[in-house]
Amino acid sequence: MPRAAHLMDIREIAKRARVSTATVSRTINRIPTVNPQLAKRVWNVVEELGYYPNTQARALVSGRSRIFGLIISEITNPFFPEIVQVFERIAVQHHYEIMLTSTENDPTQMEIAVRRMIERRVEGVAIMTFGMEEVLLEDLKLRKVPLVFVDVGPARPRVSNIRIDYVHGIRQAVQHLAALRHHRIGFISGPLHLKSAEARKQAFLNSMAEIGLDVDRTLVVEGTHTIEGGIAALGKLLAEPNRPTAVLCSNDMTAMGVMRKAYEEGIQIPADLSVIGFDDIRLAQFILPALTTVQMSQAELARLAFNALLTELQRAVPSPTGTEYVLQTHLVLRESTRLVPGHVKAPAGKKRS
Repeated sequence: MPRAAHLMDIREIAKRARVSTATVSRTINRIPTVNPQLAKRVWNVVEELGYYPNTQARALVSGRSRIFGLIISEITNPFFPEIVQVFERIAVQHHYEIMLTSTENDPTQMEIAVRRMIERRVEGVAIMTFGMEEVLLEDLKLRKVPLVFVDVGPARPRVSNIRIDYVHGIRQAVQHLAALRHHRIGFISGPLHLKSAEARKQAFLNSMAEIGLDVDRTLVVEGTHTIEGGIAALGKLLAEPNRPTAVLCSNDMTAMGVMRKAYEEGIQIPADLSVIGFDDIRLAQFILPALTTVQMSQAELARLAFNALLTELQRAVPSPTGTEYVLQTHLVLRESTRLVPGHVKAPAGKKRS
């Protein structure tokens, strides 16, 4: 918008609201010291005229862009759309807009995204990538831009870290399978260069040890957190001489791949093979059979990330070691698990010998 036109709009608003142009400018830039009654008159005129302020000019005046960056791994992955939707909804409620980038796990794409965000003077960035290299964000750190990471946040000022409690949900999943008399439990991890995938695998191993179940290392295989990876991983497990009776997967996409491969091989779920996923994406409740899974709430993750950025911006003195938040996980029971094949449940009122 040309400067003359911008000033004319501001002057017209000031004239109709019977305030100074400075009051209009401060109101539009949401400076809290403006008298509430005057601000209300300004906003009424703004709405009447259908005025849309030039956000770039506003940022130059106020020194604030009111933009948060949101970096995700893959927009096509069903795990991320709800994060984006909730994050944006909360941003709108707080008069922020978001700048969204999907990196496709490409470091070059990440660098381009960071450069664009610096150019747009973002006020904070939420990195929901579950393993992107921290070194790529050095420019943002040097500019003291608040950052939010998942699991990998460094302990430094203006950095928030959302730690996922993988242990609780995976422990519940293992105990559930053990209660169904499963002893040969397979595990399909994500790519083990990701800290989140390694953490889920370790939670599985520890949970098995806690209840005294031996882990057959041939039944622990690395996947890719994709449907194709789940198909390939179950193929490896089925090639073992002692097949698993249950499989716990590092994410729901892997579990869906397992279910697809089982269907191709004539293996019935859950009659022949019990399957548990992780994430509880929206699709999990609609596939057949509905997937038992460990829920990691995407909506809550988005809320924690946005609130962490907002809190950091409002903090007068940043914590020297950053701030940590915890996201809980828990098992959601559906239809993809049952008693181990060949096990007969004791009739009610009778004990098994």
